[in-house]
Amino acid sequence: MAIWKPELTGRSGPKYLRIVNALAEGIKTGLLQPGTRLPPHRELAYQLGVSPNTTSRAYAEGVARSLITGEVGRGTYVRGPDDGAAAGAPADLHRSASGPIELSRNLPSPGFAADCLAATLAELGASPRLQGLVDYQTEADLGDHAEAGIDWLGRCGLAAERDNVVVTNGAQHGIFCALMAITRPGALLLTEELTYAPVKAMAAHLGLKLKWVSGDEGGLCPDALDAMCTHNAVSALYVTPTLHTPTTITLNSARRDAIAEVCRRHDVFLIEDDVFGPLKPDRPDPIAVRIPERTFFVTSTSKCLAPGLRVGFARAPSSEAVALRSAVNLSTWMTPPLMAEIAARWIRDGTADRLTAAQRTEAVRRQDVARSIFAGQSFRSDRHGLHFWLTLPSDWTAQAFKAEAGHRGVTVTEGAAFAAGPGVVPNAVRLCLSHEPDPRRLQSGLETLRAILGGFPTRSALVL
Repeated sequence: MAIWKPELTGRSGPKYLRIVNALAEGIKTGLLQPGTRLPPHRELAYQLGVSPNTTSRAYAEGVARSLITGEVGRGTYVRGPDDGAAAGAPADLHRSASGPIELSRNLPSPGFAADCLAATLAELGASPRLQGLVDYQTEADLGDHAEAGIDWLGRCGLAAERDNVVVTNGAQHGIFCALMAITRPGALLLTEELTYAPVKAMAAHLGLKLKWVSGDEGGLCPDALDAMCTHNAVSALYVTPTLHTPTTITLNSARRDAIAEVCRRHDVFLIEDDVFGPLKPDRPDPIAVRIPERTFFVTSTSKCLAPGLRVGFARAPSSEAVALRSAVNLSTWMTPPLMAEIAARWIRDGTADRLTAAQRTEAVRRQDVARSIFAGQSFRSDRHGLHFWLTLPSDWTAQAFKAEAGHRGVTVTEGAAFAAGPGVVPNAVRLCLSHEPDPRRLQSGLETLRAILGGFPTRSALVL
């Protein structure tokens, strides 16, 4: 058939949505059959007289609606009924369309960035900067990437200056480097009761003491933090104020104010993990806005744009920027320039905003499915988050529930994985809603878990 060109006349709304609606109509009427190859987004933009950003956004929305699938090197195609991946994830992403349903890995939905990456790699192929992107980089060479980091931090609600921004290999690397910069063996690190599991491992490897601060339904309690800092020599506090994993809690402005005041009064450094922040459009300002002189603010592109784009940005207090930069140099020398260049281009040209919007859209869809399935159960959820926190009834322990789910082909993470200490282990499991490419598999997995809640542990679940 002829190359598809949508008819936009008579359609209302933003241009990218007109294209998506024309695409959906073409599929519904049979004009576009499964497997039909669509024109590259730049070619379609030329045909329609619109910007490439418009067609790129339209294709991203088409992927989010499970209308089309894209794969780097192959192009964009109309989805068939048996396509296992809603976003066309290739097999080498290890997101299988068969086997156990994976709800334990907290990664964003795959595939939204494929067409964008293909276009960017083509542009890079004609760029005079290629030699520099495969060479060692000095601090001066990384200037453009740091400037893009300043733009990204601005999207997170935080102003930054060039001297305070450091490019890292993702947020986890940024957190580790912040700890290297400000702590020494024997120092005391505080976390929330439930925390990002790798931070516990980081503390152990750096020889740090780890204690947790109690919380309530609103998150970490400032009064408990104050008491802990009053009776202990605290070096740093690590928190995830927005879309906390595993609980999904976002601290309100008043609680952020109070935490900032406690850290200022007790001269405690704050490591603020905002890796999920850009996904939540209505989040309060970062704590770092309140105490920039005490805060290492760490974020990343991997949860919002593409999981393999391991590029992070950390804003350090002015007094600690050199120490943070030295920690990055010591641990990896530099973020791979090619990765940083891709992230920087996407931030500057608006691709990052479109991909983040697509992730939000998909998150809302999947959260709504989970909320519907677990209606009447005890859970915490945020419609813009990637995970879901399910509290179990007394008939089930988290360990037995995880075993039973595994027996039935669904993987989950029990609450103990996030507990900062043995006294704060909740009887709950975290469900990651975005890892499975196919929404049908996700729904099947969630329905399996809901059915398990209505029964009792089998012998295989009890014999652990």
